[in-house]
Amino acid sequence: MPKVSVIIPAYNALAYLPETIESVFKQTFSDFEVLIVDDGSSDGTAAWATQITDPRVRVICQKNQGSSVARNTGITAAKGEYIALLDADDLWEPTKLEKQIRFLEENPSIGLVDTWTILINQQGKSTGRIIVSSAEGDVWKQLVQFQPVCCCDSTPLIRRSCFENVGLFNPDLPFLEDLDMWIRIAASYEFAAIKEPLVRYRQHPQSKSTNCKGTLEAFRTIIEQAFETVPAELLPLRDKGYARVNLYLAWRAINNKDYEQAINYNHQAIAHHPQVILSWDFLRQSIALALLKRLGSQTYDKVRSLVQTMRRSPGEWNSRLNKQSPPART
Repeated sequence: MPKVSVIIPAYNALAYLPETIESVFKQTFSDFEVLIVDDGSSDGTAAWATQITDPRVRVICQKNQGSSVARNTGITAAKGEYIALLDADDLWEPTKLEKQIRFLEENPSIGLVDTWTILINQQGKSTGRIIVSSAEGDVWKQLVQFQPVCCCDSTPLIRRSCFENVGLFNPDLPFLEDLDMWIRIAASYEFAAIKEPLVRYRQHPQSKSTNCKGTLEAFRTIIEQAFETVPAELLPLRDKGYARVNLYLAWRAINNKDYEQAINYNHQAIAHHPQVILSWDFLRQSIALALLKRLGSQTYDKVRSLVQTMRRSPGEWNSRLNKQSPPART
């Protein structure tokens, strides 16, 4: 039996999948199997994958049913003690599995171990940002408040026993299905993080996260289910969660150049938890909304790009001058 099962849902992923698979083959830990679940692709993904000669690779084909069902198909067929999820367009650093497995072997109380994430663009170039996960131990309260815990779908290594205990991904959730899973796992297991950027997460302009209405509806389903049986003293966390998700959606609306929608989500955040106005995120967002209204979307984008450039650390600029370009920590 392999120690790790790597689950890769793939839907029309041929443009990125070869590089993703190569990053798995370059792992310093080699006792793994790779399950590529082709979710009804029409671009030749399955035909390409079936030509891989490495005996550790299995290809499973199914009609298009979405990423949650594809992950569930892979998890059900997996033979490994640990489950590693990997999106078909993301990349792993070579020591990713080795470091996570060592940590889980040494810490039997941990159910999921995460890593930090480098953001890359569609061409695979670093955007200069690192997403940091520092939440460890009992993270359920942080998750239901919509505070970031796991960096992305491709970072966690999870004990197979977690899925046997809490079940599989909810196929009825079109958004935030990963948050739902992390909340369910966190109710029974502790989390941890390897504090190194070991995953490269590819960003796309048309990400499904831009669907604000669908994201809010999914969050409502997840959070109400999570609070069905909790003690009364934990119920205030629900309103904090609604406040934070509305702030998040206001940022998404700003990125979508929808000022009225952004204002609505901003006001909803205050309605759910008035103390949110004291947060740094709310202050930043209020400034952004004021600039967007006064300057217009095009000028606002230029100002934001200038601010992001100015925020780069001196160390990064020195590295760039020396023709070395490590991403800046954020």
